[in-house]
Amino acid sequence: MAENIVWHDASVAKEERQSRNQHKSCVLWFTGLSGSGKSTLANALDRKLFNDGLSTYVLDGDNVRHGLNNDLGFTDEDRQENIRRIGEVAKLFVDAGSIVSTAFISPFQSDRDTSVRY
Repeated sequence: MAENIVWHDASVAKEERQSRNQHKSCVLWFTGLSGSGKSTLANALDRKLFNDGLSTYVLDGDNVRHGLNNDLGFTDEDRQENIRRIGEVAKLFVDAGSIVSTAFISPFQSDRDTSVRY
């Protein structure tokens, strides 16, 4: 990591955003094989939660590969980087006070075992 990078605390805390939203923020991680229904389930839940007035978003694997991760292929290393990046983006959504559903093939047990504390 570069030495000249400094973390800047937000002026609005995650807890303040959660209070305004009237719900906790979290990540719901849908994983499975291609075509197994991850995106379908994530989007159905997102619609229900959104209709109930909650702050939500779905991060879909294919959609993310169109932009943020369009430089990644499907080697083992690229697949791990894909999951690492989406974990970081999901964390930002949690900090923003949202419920974020992710729908990704997570092929490596080590990636699924990694827990990020929000």
